[in-house]
This record gives sequence, structure tokens and C-alpha cells, in this order.
Amino acid sequence: MSTTEPVTPPPLERKRRWALVGITSLFVAAGVLYAIYSALVLSKRETTDNAYVGGNLVTLSSQVTGNVAEIRADETQLVQAGAELVKLDPVDAEVTLAQAEARLGNTVRQLRERYAGVPQYEATVELRRQDLKRAQDDLARRQSLAADNTLPAEEIAHAQQAVKTAQAALEVAQRQVEAARAGLQGVTLAQHPSVLAARADYVAAWLSLRRNAVVSPVSGYVGKRSVQVGGRVIPGTALMSIVPLDQLWVDANFKESELRNIRVGQPATLEADAYGGKVEYHGKVLGLSPGTGSAFSLLPAQNATGNWIKVVQRVPVRIALDPAELREHPLRIGLSMDVTVDTHDTGGPVLGAPAPATPAYATKALSQPLQQAEQAADAVIARQARG
Repeated sequence: MSTTEPVTPPPLERKRRWALVGITSLFVAAGVLYAIYSALVLSKRETTDNAYVGGNLVTLSSQVTGNVAEIRADETQLVQAGAELVKLDPVDAEVTLAQAEARLGNTVRQLRERYAGVPQYEATVELRRQDLKRAQDDLARRQSLAADNTLPAEEIAHAQQAVKTAQAALEVAQRQVEAARAGLQGVTLAQHPSVLAARADYVAAWLSLRRNAVVSPVSGYVGKRSVQVGGRVIPGTALMSIVPLDQLWVDANFKESELRNIRVGQPATLEADAYGGKVEYHGKVLGLSPGTGSAFSLLPAQNATGNWIKVVQRVPVRIALDPAELREHPLRIGLSMDVTVDTHDTGGPVLGAPAPATPAYATKALSQPLQQAEQAADAVIARQARG
């Protein structure tokens, strides 16, 4: 009976076995580490590349009708709030202001005449009262003489008729005074409704003349100019668009299945395709849209059909950007972004915070010197009132 001696593996085979064991161990360790990283980190993040920069597109329009005489800014140029960007021909507005001034002066003069007529009517009442008293005295004297048949009855009848006529004339004069006082009593000439209406027309015409200069309501860059020199514009016509690049945000469109842990106030990191991974932006979640993107589209989807196919919907999530980072690396509306939201903290609101009591956006560039216009109207009234 023969015995078999154990075969000792060659050194190369042993090295290969240990190499396989080492590689397998590395893959197992990497898998375990990735599982731990995924459970502790990746599961607390939501990422999407369906995100775009948004911002305010301020449309510049005219408040009055006129022909364009000057254009003082063009596309890509920076403009400041309150700067005159479009100038309209002021001739029409100047004529309208002159007409309003004439109507105001005419109204004041007509009311001066009515105010001056009241004392005249009052004097007429006093005159008619004296006539009535005279007629009554004549009748009383004739009646005393008629008792002894000194005067004929016909003369007594004439005296009685004179009293009635004088009394009717007095009543007419009193009604005229009441009518004259009805439209003037209790109000001064400057506060009369007719004067106030004409004054308001004058103020409106005065302001319209100033509005021939169309100013920028915000500081920003001109994005699109549609107005041309010589064109005629009407109120509401879009002249150009202004984009304030310091008022930008990002709308990240997350899938509906990714919204479970997203809350308002969570931090986010963003990368723009324009700068690549070299520039990283930091922001926070401002709020979630109350509806999906398809719900607010021009033609909403109609899913009540026989050939319905389920499509995963996306909900816009608005993310605020750091102003300092925006100034250092400016963005433009519509640029693509990669967004990662850190969802560790889920204590914030699910939808959005209440609107603040103060205005979110405001401008003083469109304010007009109303007090100066009213002073000009009062000067016209005072001049016409003096004669």
C-alpha cells in the first residue's frame, strides 16, 4: 500500500491567495464604510441638478402717453434707481397742463361771481321787504279813510292788490337768496367742490408733465430693450427689463419622493455650471411651492384619460443665496445649478414661513413731489381769486 505525500503549494500560489483575500477584504471594508457613510451622510442629503437661478425681472413702463425723444440706457448696462432711462416729448403734457390751469382759473372766477351775487340777492330781499311795508302802510291809511266813505272801494282794492304783489315779490327774492346760498354756504371759495375738482385735474396734469421722464425703479442691469426712438408709447407699454442681480435665488425642482425630509431653513450647497466645482455657493431653504410645476403650467396636464402613464412630478424648492458670494461670483437668471440640501435638521416648517410685516420689495424712485404740485395749484387759485 503506497502513501501519498502532501503537496506543498508553490510560493506564487500562496501569494495569489493572500492577494485575493486582501482585495476581497478591501472591497468588504469599502462596502461597509460606504454603507455607514450612506446611512449617516448620504441619507441626510437631497441632491438635484434640475435647478435654475431665478430673480426679479422688473419691467419698465410709461405712466403717460407720448413719443419717445431719448433713450439713455441700453442692454447689458448698469442703471441706478431713479435714473432717467427714457424721455418722452413733453409738448402734449405742457398743453394739457395749460388747459388744466385755464379750467381751474375759469372755475375760480365763476365762483367769485356767485359769491359776489349773494349780497346782491340779500339787498333785493331787503328792498322787497321795504316795498311790502310801504304797500301795507298805504293800505292801512286807505282803510281808515274808507270807513267814512272818503275813498272809493276801487282804490282800496288796488291797495290790497299792491300788498299781495309786494308780498309775492318778497317771497321770490327770498327763494333766490336761498338758492344762491345753497351751493356756497358753509364752504370757502378755495374749498368749494368745483374748485377742488379743477385743482385735482391741474395736479394730475402737473404730475403727468414730470412723468415724461421714465425712471428706473431699481438698480440693476438692462436685460431687454424694446423701446425705440420716435415710437409712441401708452401707459403699460413694456419699454425695457431691468434685472437686479443682487436679488437672485435658486428654484430647485425636487422629485415628489425627495420632499419627505426637506424643511424650511435647512442649509444647502450649490454649484453653478458657469463656474464649475471651483466655486461653491451656500444658501438655505426659503420655502416649498404649494403645487407641482405642472399644476402652474400654461396647459396643465389632463390625466383623466385612458392612456394615462404615471410621471414623477417635481416641486420647486426656493433657496436663498449668500449676498456676499453673489457679489464675488455674480450669477444670471436662468443659469443651471446643482443643489444639495442637508436634511439633518427636520425641525423647520414643512411649507414656508409667514410673510413679513414689512414690504419684501420697495422703491422710492417712482415717488412724485405731490406737495409741490399742490402748491402750484394753490398759487393759481390765489391769483384768480384776487382778480
